[in-house]
Amino acid sequence: MAAERISEWITTFDTVFPNHVNPLGTLFGGRVLELMDVNAAIACWRFCRLPSVTASTEPIDFRAPIYVGEIIELRSRVAYVGRTSMIVRCEVFGENPTSGERRLCTVGHMNFVALGRDKKPAPVPKLRVETELERHHHKVAQTIRESIAARRNQPLI
Repeated sequence: MAAERISEWITTFDTVFPNHVNPLGTLFGGRVLELMDVNAAIACWRFCRLPSVTASTEPIDFRAPIYVGEIIELRSRVAYVGRTSMIVRCEVFGENPTSGERRLCTVGHMNFVALGRDKKPAPVPKLRVETELERHHHKVAQTIRESIAARRNQPLI
C-alpha cells in the first residue's frame, strides 16, 4: 500500500428524466443520495484501490431543487482518512441545459470503509493534503469524523 496518495475529484453527469421526479417535477432526494453513494464509492475505490462500502451518510441538506430535464453533476473526493475509513465530500450541481444556468444544490459527506479480500476492514493510504481548499475540506471532514465517533459511542435505542 502506498504511503500517501492524493485524492482526485470523480465527476459523473446524468439527466433527470420524468421517472426520477416527484409530482412537483423535482428530483427525488433518494435518487440524489443513490447517485452520491455510487460516485463516492468510485472515489474511494480509486483512492485506495480496494472495494469500499458505505458506513454512514452524514447530514445532507438539499438546498436547491433539480428539475426534470436538467443535467445533474456529481463530484466526489476523499477528504479525510482514518485507518480503514474514508470521509468523502460530495457536491451536487443542477444545470439548465438550455440557459446554461448552473447551481450548487447539495454538499454532503459520506463515510466509507475499505474491505480486503477477506471482506474485513483493510488499511487505506494516508491522504496527501496540499492546497488551501483541500485543507479546508480536510478540516470539515475531520470534524465530521469526530461526530461519527461520538455518535457511535451512544447506545442504540
